[in-house]
Amino acid sequence: MALSKPAVSDIVQNEPIVSQHYLVCGIENCEKNCQFYCNLCHRPMCEQCRDEHQESPDTKNHEVVPYKQRRRQLPVEKCRDHPTKDIDMICEDCQIPVCSKCVIQNHQKHTLNDLETIYSEKFTLCLDEIYKIYQYFLPTSHDIQEDIKENFKEIKETMDKIRTSIKAEAESLKRLVDTLASYEIEQVNKMEESLKENFKSQDKTYQDYISYLEELVREIHGYLSSTKVQCNPLIFALPDQMKIKPIPKTTIPVLPVFTAGQYSKEDVTKLLGRVTVPKTKLKNRNINPTETASTEFKDREKSDMKQTLSLSSFFTKVKEYEVPGVNNVCHISLGKSGRLWASDDDGSLVQTDLQGNQLQKIQTSGDYGYHTVTQDGCLIYTDKDKKVINRIEQDKTITELIKTGEWEPISTHSSQINGDILVGMKKGKEAKVTRYNKTGEEIQNMEMDNRGLKLYRYPHYITENINGDICTSDLNNHAVVAVNKSGQHRFSYTGQGSRFVPCGICTDLFGHILVCNISRLDCFLELCNNKVHLLDQDGRFLSLLLTLQHGPSSLCVDNENNLLVGQSDKNTMTVYKYPQ
Repeated sequence: MALSKPAVSDIVQNEPIVSQHYLVCGIENCEKNCQFYCNLCHRPMCEQCRDEHQESPDTKNHEVVPYKQRRRQLPVEKCRDHPTKDIDMICEDCQIPVCSKCVIQNHQKHTLNDLETIYSEKFTLCLDEIYKIYQYFLPTSHDIQEDIKENFKEIKETMDKIRTSIKAEAESLKRLVDTLASYEIEQVNKMEESLKENFKSQDKTYQDYISYLEELVREIHGYLSSTKVQCNPLIFALPDQMKIKPIPKTTIPVLPVFTAGQYSKEDVTKLLGRVTVPKTKLKNRNINPTETASTEFKDREKSDMKQTLSLSSFFTKVKEYEVPGVNNVCHISLGKSGRLWASDDDGSLVQTDLQGNQLQKIQTSGDYGYHTVTQDGCLIYTDKDKKVINRIEQDKTITELIKTGEWEPISTHSSQINGDILVGMKKGKEAKVTRYNKTGEEIQNMEMDNRGLKLYRYPHYITENINGDICTSDLNNHAVVAVNKSGQHRFSYTGQGSRFVPCGICTDLFGHILVCNISRLDCFLELCNNKVHLLDQDGRFLSLLLTLQHGPSSLCVDNENNLLVGQSDKNTMTVYKYPQ
């Protein structure tokens, strides 16, 4: 039996997008929310249509299951030997797919199995493996990559310290050599002075002796020139007076010599010190053990099904529009008079009206939740490169409001309660949230909890709840961290089992906390993790508001109870009517 080119069904082709938050019933003229699926008809159904389907005499024996437990439809492929027949069985003896006519002609006594059942089982196994990859292997690998980035920083810091130590030791050794050289030169100078004194003494000895000889010569000449005979020493006393004193004996001093030091490179290394790698056993990087992904996948399916079905009908999409001047919508700040500010991950910051018309645009150093609108309608935004916080007045003039010193400001929020300015900052491996008053005076720092543990690692979005709690999306902690207005740790929310990457965060009129969870991975099959989580005021998980194919990275609730959601992969803003 030869295979023809398969004709893949629309259901299978569209499989990657089944994670959208609202599925429509597949029965004609019914637009209700899909909750179930008929495995025989391969049709999604709402609850009412399921009941009718199971009551109908023609379909009452059909297998109808919850949508996420459905059997995947086998791709339609015609048998090449029997073009009018679909391949729908597999011959276990021959290990080939066959159609019904193939069975009658060549495989009557062979063991046969339903191909769709096998396909659905293998399809589910593939989903399980993909789930493991996206929920464990890829996130774990990304975490290890983050560790490697930290290792790069540690290498630079460690090597800088070693270089500084080597230079310090070298300077110390140079000073010691200079000290010893000065001492030796001083000793040579003293030797020189001593030898000179010795030579001067010897020279004086011989000078005195020469003077003696000269005097003796003059005296003898006097004897020779005398005309007297009586008492003439020449006649009566010459032998004694003619006796010449011997030449004084002196020694020749031994001059010092310099013997150069005998040293090698190794000797200098011992003095200077050397760089070595400790002979310790290499440690493997920490890899968390894989969880039973298939079990977790099934549990996740059940919980997601329940939560999505219970909430998908709450939201009504009001409109969707493109935000001009940005590549995506990483953060939103609501202004006055129906205006808002939106920014992308390239540092473009634009002001638009709610129809999407651009009113103003500036280029910034960028980040994520780095701008906010004050009570008086002015925009505040951080500049992490210059370590300052700027303010844009109503007349579009930009002034510097706050200098943050050594700390990089990465997120900010202007309190709608008292006008205080909250700023998330980092410095190396340290992070904190600082409160300033309206004029930019620092009044509070929040960095540690009451056990002395760090509250934050990378607070890239920040907001304030109606009770004064400061709620922060911490990228590196994979958590929403909340502290009260006194800076005391209230709670940390870390998601619902799967990888939690919190981004945009806001609160509503009831004190609920809404936070985007974006997978940062390509949305594939049913493994898309792009959702909006709803928490109560104390950080307890309430539900999933939206499950989106495209990543929601920013959101806010306006005064008319609309939920605005910006997307991370395109410049689209979607407006939903918030549930009453």
